[in-house]
Amino acid sequence: MTSIAAVATASGYSRQQIRDLERLGVIPPAERGPNGYRRFTATHVRALRVYRGVAAAVGPVDARRVLREAWTLPLAEAAALLGALHVGLAREREQAEAALHALRSIRAEGSGRRRTDDVALTIAELGDALGVRASTLRFWEQEGLVSPDRVTSRGARSYPPAAVREARIVAALRAAGHGIPAVRSTIDAVRGSADLGDPERALAQRIEALAQRTLALLEAGADAAALLRERV
Repeated sequence: MTSIAAVATASGYSRQQIRDLERLGVIPPAERGPNGYRRFTATHVRALRVYRGVAAAVGPVDARRVLREAWTLPLAEAAALLGALHVGLAREREQAEAALHALRSIRAEGSGRRRTDDVALTIAELGDALGVRASTLRFWEQEGLVSPDRVTSRGARSYPPAAVREARIVAALRAAGHGIPAVRSTIDAVRGSADLGDPERALAQRIEALAQRTLALLEAGADAAALLRERV
C-alpha cells in the first residue's frame, strides 16, 4: 500500500487529478484505511500509465470513456474495446497516406505537361477531363467541394483554374476511397494555402503525429493487458 502523494510522484499526476480519475472510474477505486485516507497500490500507478498513453493516442475524453468501460467489462469485450483504438488509428493513417499520395500525384502530373486546370472549363469539359458525370460535379458542388462560377443568366457553370484544381483533387481522393468528410477536410486545407505544398506538409505532419500516437497506445497496451489479466 502507498499514499496518494507517492502515487502522484510516480505517475506525474497531481493529487486532485488522481482523485478525479478515481471518481470517474478511469482507475480502480482505492481502499480506505482506518483513518479514512485512500490506500493505493502499484495497480493504480499502472492504471495511470495506461490512461496517460491512451489519452495521448485518442484524447482524454475518449480515453476516460474507454477505460471506464474496459475495467468493468468481461475480458473479451474489454480487449476488443481497446483493440478498436488501434483500428481507428490505422484507418486515420491510411486515409492521410492516401490523401498525401493523391496530392503528390496531382502535382507531379502537371510538372511535365499542360494541365486541364490551366484554363476555365465548362461542366461538360471538366466532366470529360476527369471521367465523371455532370451530375457528379453538381453533387460535389452541393457538398461544398468544388466552387464553379456562374456566367450566364441561366446559371451555366464555368470552372476557373482554382475550381478545376479542386475537382481534380476531389476526383483523386474519391477514387482512392475517401468519404465526403475526409475529402472536405483536404479541400479546406488546399483552399487555405497558396499551393499544394502546404497541404502536403500538413498531411505529412499528421502522419508523423499518428505514428507517435500509435506508439503511445502500444506502450499503454502492455500495462492494460497486465491489469486485465489480474482480474481473471
